[in-house]
Amino acid sequence: MFDSEGDVWYNIPEFNLLASNITVRGLSPLFPDVHCTRDGSICQLTTGEAEINAATTITSLVHSSFFDLTKTYFLIAGIAGVNPKIATTGSVTFARYAVQVALQYEFDARDKPANFPTGYVPQGSFAPDQFPMELYGTEVFEVNDALKKLAVGFARQAKLNDNADAQKYRANYASDPLFAAGARGPSVVECDTATSDNFWSGTLLSEAFENTTALFTNGTGVYCTTQQEDNATLESLMRGAMFGLVDFSRIIIMRTASDFDREFPGQTSAENLFGDPGGFEPSILNIHLAGVRVIDGILSDWKTKFEEGVKPTNYIGDILGSLGGNPDFGPGSFFKKKPTFRSLRTLRRGGRKLQV
Repeated sequence: MFDSEGDVWYNIPEFNLLASNITVRGLSPLFPDVHCTRDGSICQLTTGEAEINAATTITSLVHSSFFDLTKTYFLIAGIAGVNPKIATTGSVTFARYAVQVALQYEFDARDKPANFPTGYVPQGSFAPDQFPMELYGTEVFEVNDALKKLAVGFARQAKLNDNADAQKYRANYASDPLFAAGARGPSVVECDTATSDNFWSGTLLSEAFENTTALFTNGTGVYCTTQQEDNATLESLMRGAMFGLVDFSRIIIMRTASDFDREFPGQTSAENLFGDPGGFEPSILNIHLAGVRVIDGILSDWKTKFEEGVKPTNYIGDILGSLGGNPDFGPGSFFKKKPTFRSLRTLRRGGRKLQV
């Protein structure tokens, strides 16, 4: 997504991604090339940061005439904030769900109704704990859980990087039993990811989006990492999959943790945001250390397992059911039986006023 995440793949001993450099129209002006090994078996690109950059870059890639992506595995790999209830800095996480948590109505916290725990309210609804009654389609994506578990197994073969600064900082979380995972060393964790262009800090927002993740996934998703691109990337790949350009069952979401989403006991949310948790370097290095294990695992078993694909055992796709099947979160497929939604816009046109 940005230069450090991309640079960690260059000049490594396992393979040479700078052997072939292909300029693709529509990629980020800062990162205009796709970098590949000489035989084209492994390629890498940097999307640029946040949702618009990610969507534009991946859409351009999917529709480029330079590549046949029908059997390509996509490893979405970048750094992220982390929930200390679930994992810690330096950890490598693999998600089943990506949730666009900030796609909601928003009050300034100073103006919110007194009985609301947060200023965020799902679109078309009237309270923070109500499922959104207006859906744009990008709120939740679910990827292949069977493939994710294989990737987790490969990544757990890696020896993860850590450093003294990160160890010292994360020890501050040890005083709260809820944050036991945040106080431990890095590990490979299965948990889900939250997408937003907003980079937030603090317990109140983190708990709000923790609740959003659970709400939008019908209680299945586990809010763990925070980042700015994944739902945009997944929407672009899904649209390509609708026309047979990519296989949506071949996507892995891997995020390494660079910082905490909330403060430790006795710290302020501002100190959390502007301080240095020491996790940046391990998170960048662990993209390579864990990611190369995943890539090697796929290529090593290409003929026997991965060429034909890993059959999903769960629903895959968006909240609308655009690729077929019935989502196991949300209201069900919009294409099998269109759900009935009331919306705030509709109710306003009908003259009904919001009561709080």
